[in-house]
Amino acid sequence: MSNLFDHKGAVGKGYSQPQPLLAAHMIALPESLTRKNSARWPRLSEPEMVRHYTWLSKRNFGIDTGFYPLGSCTMKHNPRINEVIAQLPGIADVHPHQPEHHLQGLLSIFHEMQEMLEICSGMDQVTLQPVAGAQGEFTAVRCIQEYFRSRGETQRTKVIVPDSAHGTNPASAAMAGFEIVEIPSREDGRIDLDAIRAVVDDETAVMMITNPNTLGLFEPEIAQAAEIVHAAGGQMYYDGANFNAILGLTSPGLMGFDAVHYNLHKTFSQPHGGGGPGSGPIGVKNHLAEFLPGPIVKKRPIKAGEEAHAIEDLWFGWFQPERSIGKVQQWHGNAGAVVRSWAFYRRFGKELRTMSQHAVLNANYLRHAIFREAKKAGVDDMFCDGAPTTVAKHEFTLSLQPAKEKYGISAMDVAKGLLDKGYMAPTVYFPLVVPECMMIEPTETESKEVLDEFAKNFVEVLQIDAETLHAAPTTTPVRRVDEVYAARNLCLRHSFEEDEQ
Repeated sequence: MSNLFDHKGAVGKGYSQPQPLLAAHMIALPESLTRKNSARWPRLSEPEMVRHYTWLSKRNFGIDTGFYPLGSCTMKHNPRINEVIAQLPGIADVHPHQPEHHLQGLLSIFHEMQEMLEICSGMDQVTLQPVAGAQGEFTAVRCIQEYFRSRGETQRTKVIVPDSAHGTNPASAAMAGFEIVEIPSREDGRIDLDAIRAVVDDETAVMMITNPNTLGLFEPEIAQAAEIVHAAGGQMYYDGANFNAILGLTSPGLMGFDAVHYNLHKTFSQPHGGGGPGSGPIGVKNHLAEFLPGPIVKKRPIKAGEEAHAIEDLWFGWFQPERSIGKVQQWHGNAGAVVRSWAFYRRFGKELRTMSQHAVLNANYLRHAIFREAKKAGVDDMFCDGAPTTVAKHEFTLSLQPAKEKYGISAMDVAKGLLDKGYMAPTVYFPLVVPECMMIEPTETESKEVLDEFAKNFVEVLQIDAETLHAAPTTTPVRRVDEVYAARNLCLRHSFEEDEQ
């Protein structure tokens, strides 16, 4: 255990501040703004502080320490070359308020990233403003909302979402003031066109859907769904959380979507986790482009008297859409995430198509490997496919309902057991349409050897008795916690002895 406040260095030491150069001319702060007591900073030396944070890092699990098969949240390897590029002085050491001619390198990266995302998604204009997938959802829904308001169609107050949708879809729509209409999926886990027809009317604003869906299944009837919604005057929104499965193979534009968000921190390898940092740009068709939040990077001709500093005698400059909904993030979005993702795309180019193919291949290989190992061990009766299909896409679901009914072992128990095996647990209990659900996504960056080993360990966990699994994990820094209690009784600050007296 390491606690910064346990270090009792000399009083008043451990930090230093230079004396102000013009102390005599400094303005005294009002008494109401000054501390009554000195700040309770820990007193420790630099080596002690380094040791604390090094110890802390060893207690965390990340993609750099082990296999991270977290379904839907796509944790893949983050190439270090991306970090080198993002830390170049002309990129890392700039200020958003610098004049445009000081930012031409960064602006050219932003412009190229916008164009690349437009092309691979079949959209007409992209903004890099949003810094998270959910924020991208909200931004796109708001653009659609303003589009309808500009047309006088204020009666369009409903948003359609499938029952397998990401929870952020209805949440984002509700934040924009829309009414949520949930539609049931078919037994095979895919959308039901008849269910869509039954709810679509002149009050429908947009349908939000992921393809492949959260079960890891491609929606072959998505174009027909788009036709139904468009015929009623509604819009189609593509949740890009699963874009990793289709990049270079098809696009939301070809499927009939009007707006899309991209998770650069999933598809394009920007590091993320623990709440950030992320980037969730959105792309839209031309009829929605004037409502995008700015600034957007565009090229503009050199003005008279200006010196050419950019290719083809053009400047890159900031542009604000005419009827923009306004900014959704400070400055110009998460620039570092955009640059890292740009470096990833630049390195692989057209091979991004191969990336998607390998993601699908790995998911299907691991799915079959788990069933193969389970059959050899005689425990294949403990789980079943969450969505039976010949071919899954980038992720797949398993239902541990048989294990729960026969042996009292839940999906959560198996997930905790995998922690003891040295893995990050897969996603559990999502999507809700699969009982005792476990969602697994290996991504394209894991080797066959890693997948084979995980399949064996997964089956080994299934062979552990229920009583032992109920107590798992036992080898991690923190053993099983009461997650409901922790969520309802947040502890967000350090507790000092004097506070407790």
